[in-house]
Amino acid sequence: MARTLLLWGLAAVFPLPLVLTLNAQLTDVTSMRLYISLGLVAYCWWLLAILLSVRPSWLDRAVGLRHIYALHSVLGILALIPAYLHRENTFAPSTWARDLGDWALWAAFAVLCYSLLFMSGWLTDRSPLLLKVKSLLELVFRHQISVWIHRLNLAAVLLIWLHVHLIDRVAQHFAFMVLFDLYTVVVLGIYVWKKWIAPDSYLTGRVQDNVALNRATRRLAVTLDRTSTTSRPGDFYFLRFEDPGIGREWHPFSATDDRHDTLTFTIRQTGDYTRKAGGVAPGTPVRLEGPFGQFDQTVRQHPAGAPLVLVGMGAGVAPLLGLISAHRGDRRIHLLWSVRRPEDAYYGTLLKEYENLSGGRLTITVRTGRFTRDDLAHALSEEEVATGAFFVVGPNPAVLATQRTLRRIGVSRGRTHHERLTM
Repeated sequence: MARTLLLWGLAAVFPLPLVLTLNAQLTDVTSMRLYISLGLVAYCWWLLAILLSVRPSWLDRAVGLRHIYALHSVLGILALIPAYLHRENTFAPSTWARDLGDWALWAAFAVLCYSLLFMSGWLTDRSPLLLKVKSLLELVFRHQISVWIHRLNLAAVLLIWLHVHLIDRVAQHFAFMVLFDLYTVVVLGIYVWKKWIAPDSYLTGRVQDNVALNRATRRLAVTLDRTSTTSRPGDFYFLRFEDPGIGREWHPFSATDDRHDTLTFTIRQTGDYTRKAGGVAPGTPVRLEGPFGQFDQTVRQHPAGAPLVLVGMGAGVAPLLGLISAHRGDRRIHLLWSVRRPEDAYYGTLLKEYENLSGGRLTITVRTGRFTRDDLAHALSEEEVATGAFFVVGPNPAVLATQRTLRRIGVSRGRTHHERLTM
């Protein structure tokens, strides 16, 4: 909790050096300095959002990627408020300065509207109608197009940078401009390095096999060129297949075991990217960003005697298999796996093997259809409800619904954990 609060505190601290430096040099009236400062706050928040978008793995281990994405989204929304107040209460010395600022504001607003529907999941996870609209529009606005539209934030930042340089009463202050340029160059430099240079140092490997588990799910194994020394059970990676046929974008997948030399991924073929996964041939080079995830360290933070309750929906069972593989010998584990059809329980043999090796510590409950409140109340013991650590993985709307159901039967919010990869 303390680390998460520190992360959110960055929103207040990050703009301070720029704001204080400028106000120490400006001679404008107090009201004008206030609105100029609000423009700086908006600019700094957009810069900070860009920094968070590069997914620092060390920060993920500290607070979790979902908190990083949450702050990224909130900064993009809140920055529009001081930016608008700045625009309405200050004046630009030239047409170019005014137009550049306006273009940046409208670009940021367009990215926000687009991202709320296509990239955040915050609205579509809670509205079946919006989810249906999104699915229809994705026939045109595919994931890679969404990524490039999201990068309009970079254009907005550059427009604001030019806008500030064209305002003489601000640009004349040398100390401020040096710090302003340093902020911009460092953030954009980190972004360029992370997106185009750092991938050369990522884990690499080759597809070992690519097997259909059912008509919509595949098991893909990647043999690594070097052992992953930082991976933990329940982790996930962003994968990029070096195959022009599938595209060169990054996509997150959870590892289904706790090995460090060969990683296995369960891929549900639902989107325009994952539907191409069946065409990835053995031997295809793969680049892996990561690992990411907090499941294993969260398990270790709970008392050793507390049972683990793992709730997987469909392919959401993948990271839970890694936890089972690592902890079946030292923790009591209850896996609840819901599938659409009986034939979708494609890891039945593997789970049976884990159960036999667990010494009675592993309990498995597989259900066709989602677990209802009565199902969970019947399947879970009083001890599990009272003291268990719950890990829920699946489609985002299903995760939200399951969390609400667990709270209704007495599972406290602090003992329920999930990983949802939405911006």
